[in-house]
Amino acid sequence: MMVVDVVQGTPEWRQARVGSLGASRVHEAIARTRNGWAASRASVLSDIVAERLTGVPAEIYVTEAMRRGQALEPDARAAYAFQRDVDVELVGLVRHPRMAGTHASPDGLVADCGLVEIKCPNTVAHISTLLAGTISDRYVTQAMWQMACTGRAWCDLVSYDDRLPEPLRYHVKRIERDDARIAELEEQVAEFLAEVDATLQRLQIVAGGPAALRVHAKSQLEISL
Repeated sequence: MMVVDVVQGTPEWRQARVGSLGASRVHEAIARTRNGWAASRASVLSDIVAERLTGVPAEIYVTEAMRRGQALEPDARAAYAFQRDVDVELVGLVRHPRMAGTHASPDGLVADCGLVEIKCPNTVAHISTLLAGTISDRYVTQAMWQMACTGRAWCDLVSYDDRLPEPLRYHVKRIERDDARIAELEEQVAEFLAEVDATLQRLQIVAGGPAALRVHAKSQLEISL
């Protein structure tokens, strides 16, 4: 694995992600509607282009629910480790092994072949997960991209809400590696990153040529599809 040894959530971690598509945003970057690309694709593309031009992490609006989720993550990780009787190793950031400009930051490495990704949603969403027993497709996509970056064989998606009675606080769904799905995602991400490169090239022309415009993050694709 191409691991960047930083602690998640720190300024160093945020800087290491500058100009790179993370697993949590892959779903947005490749989202389509019946009429073409979803608006989320343009938003992610704009953020990455701006980061590559400025070298500064994009501003992310953090809601109270997001802060609560971040604070709960260690408790959820401990509950998972206890329930599954496993050790969870923290990891900072993992670059894709064959593609520049994309990465994953899973919530933990499990044993030699697994991952864990933790969600601490609002109570209504958590109850829905408990009753349906399914996970949103955006999180499945995130898990697949984490496996693409780390080479791991499965990812346990955990939903955790400590406001509920103890038997209902914790839910886990294992997502097995799907190489066909990962290959499809790699093609889609390659297309997205090529669009990022094309946008930067157009901006270089506007600025008067490559020498006039510094790009702060490597953008050349290195994957053979």
